[in-house]
Amino acid sequence: MKIFIAGGNGLVGRSLTEELLQKGHQVTAMGRSIRHEEMPEGTEIIQGDAALPGLWQDAVPLHDAVVNLTGVTIFHRWSRSYKEKILKSRLETTGRIVEAAGEAESRVQVLVNASAVGYYGAAGDQELSEDAPMGDDFLARVCGDWEKEAERAEESGIRVVRARFGIVLSERGGALVKLQKVFDRHLGAMLGTGNQWFSWIHLQDLARILVRLIEDENISGAVNCAAPIPVTNRSLTGKLGGVMEKPAIFPPVPSFVLRGALGEFSSVLLQGQRVVPSKLLEAGYDFLYPALTPALQDLLYK
Repeated sequence: MKIFIAGGNGLVGRSLTEELLQKGHQVTAMGRSIRHEEMPEGTEIIQGDAALPGLWQDAVPLHDAVVNLTGVTIFHRWSRSYKEKILKSRLETTGRIVEAAGEAESRVQVLVNASAVGYYGAAGDQELSEDAPMGDDFLARVCGDWEKEAERAEESGIRVVRARFGIVLSERGGALVKLQKVFDRHLGAMLGTGNQWFSWIHLQDLARILVRLIEDENISGAVNCAAPIPVTNRSLTGKLGGVMEKPAIFPPVPSFVLRGALGEFSSVLLQGQRVVPSKLLEAGYDFLYPALTPALQDLLYK
């Protein structure tokens, strides 16, 4: 297949490109500042901003599949203007991709659109499969609007997969690298009560899952892209400290301290989701890293 990846030079995009090329697919990766030297050999490169109209839109219909990984990071203090940026960076890019993929002569058969487990909001200890209802906080509403925008591609006969990512763990960047720096300084500690759930996914598993979602015509709609064994913040803290041999010795960071320091963004750290990847398990996907400790050992000590 010929596959177009918007946001192809990001953490997930590069890993996905490697997996696709290894399987013999052709990949076109698009990004605002993408460079050939940062992508695997054999990747076709398009410089472009999916939030803006451009020549990149002419390339989309020439592909069999589109993967949309665009959107600014949520790991940032949420001012009113930044919250608008979070939403617009997802809706505007997705809208333009859907329009390009739906052109009359388009070859596009499937759109795999990123979303997040934040769709479910704060649900306590409830196990959340794909049919669980949407939450009512800011991130839940962002994910809901984002997914609705992607679903418009179905009007053009395109199979749409809404891939709800857990927190992606990688040695190349993201949450794990930030946590590793904290534990390296012997500053690791639980956050709040430590009882909030942490739904995570090893980067290699996520890339393999995305390939499966592209190739498997029987999978559509919402798909939880998270490991089958989520952990609480308490468990995460203990396991990471154990693997790094730098156990957390400080008392938990109080919730009010995090709220004061991080504002509304602190809800991401204090309210988690206990997500179950029901569709992937039903489809027979075999996780390389279903449990956290082996995933951490692989990522931190390759």
